[in-house]
Parts: sequence; C-alpha cells; structure tokens
Amino acid sequence: MNMMTVTRKIPEHQAVYERVRDMILLGMFSPGEALTIQGLASRLEVGVTPVREAIRRLTAEQALETLGNRRVAVPEMTAGRLEEIYFLRMHVEPELTQRAAKNISSQQVVDLREIDRQIDEAIALGDPEAYLERNNLFHFTIYRLAGSAILFRTVQSLWVQAGPALRVVCGRYGTANLPDKHSTLMDALERGDGPAAAQSLREDLEQGLDLVRESIRVD
Repeated sequence: MNMMTVTRKIPEHQAVYERVRDMILLGMFSPGEALTIQGLASRLEVGVTPVREAIRRLTAEQALETLGNRRVAVPEMTAGRLEEIYFLRMHVEPELTQRAAKNISSQQVVDLREIDRQIDEAIALGDPEAYLERNNLFHFTIYRLAGSAILFRTVQSLWVQAGPALRVVCGRYGTANLPDKHSTLMDALERGDGPAAAQSLREDLEQGLDLVRESIRVD
C-alpha cells in the first residue's frame, strides 16, 4: 500500500489574517494610517471576505480601530496605551522566558544564536525590516518553548499592538540604537537559569520601552 504525505493547508481566512497581522507587527502600516477592506484585498490579491474577517479579528485584538465608512486604522500610540501594553509585556514575557529555560535543548540554543547573529547583522547594515523580522522570530521561538498557549496568544496580541510604534523608533533612531540584551539572555538559557533569563528579557523590554517613550515625546 502506497502512503501519501498529506500537507496541511491553512484556510484562506486564517492565512489572510496572519498576513495582515504580520504587516501590522512589522510596521508596514504607520500609526494612524487608514485602511480599507477593498484596498487590503487588492494589495493582498485576495477576496474581500477573508479580509473583512481579518479586520474583524484584528479590531477585536485592538491592533486596528474602526473609523466608520468601512474604514479602519492602525491606532496611534499614546503614552497611556504604551504603558498598559508594556505593563502586560513586562509580566508575561519574562514568565514565558523563565518557563522556556526549563525546556530548551542544546540544538535550540544553537538555532537561537544563529537568529541572534542575523539580528546583529541587520543592526550593522542598518536594515530595520530585517531587524524587526528576525527579532520577532527570536523572541517567539523562545516563547513557544514555554508551552503555554494562553500566555503565548496574549503576547502575540501585545506585539501586534506595539509593532507600528517600534517601526517608528527604527526609522527615527536607526538600528544602531536598538535594544539587544540577547547575549546575556542566551547565556542564561543555555545554563537553564530561568530567573536570569527572565531578568535579561525584562531589561531588553525596558530599553525598548524607553525608546518608544522618547519617540512619543518627540511627536
């Protein structure tokens, strides 16, 4: 009997949701930028139905806000909104990191160090798109290792809400000034030292918060 390999196909509505979510996360839309269902459908070359569903989900997650007339926008980052997002991030992400330290394998440490090398390369080249993409991959690779689906989804939502503001920081201050506590974080993960890994992650977040705060003050 011949065995066939079945490849799981992601439903279109989920694929479109993930594409729009990642576009917001990576700062492809500016804070305050208005979007339309038809405009997104044309840009993504898909039908309006999955785009409408993606917008509904992202609005519920506060990654988008409704303007009326079938338009939505990427929310502007205010000081109050920023503090609430980072209050949650400061609690949830260190916890995920501490849990990940118990589960990480030696090969996963090697893989993360390679991703971190790519982040350093993006910083040196002044490539904000590559920095944001690889930095996202670095963090969420760690968070997946925690094995906590609820906390993981919470962090995904928080990162999407913060993404456009972080892209503004990249454009304003350049990649050379971006936070990177990854070396000490990786050393702690390799030792299986959860509290030290959580502390390094917390310091990484604090540096990022300071830059976003400054960008808001400048505006």
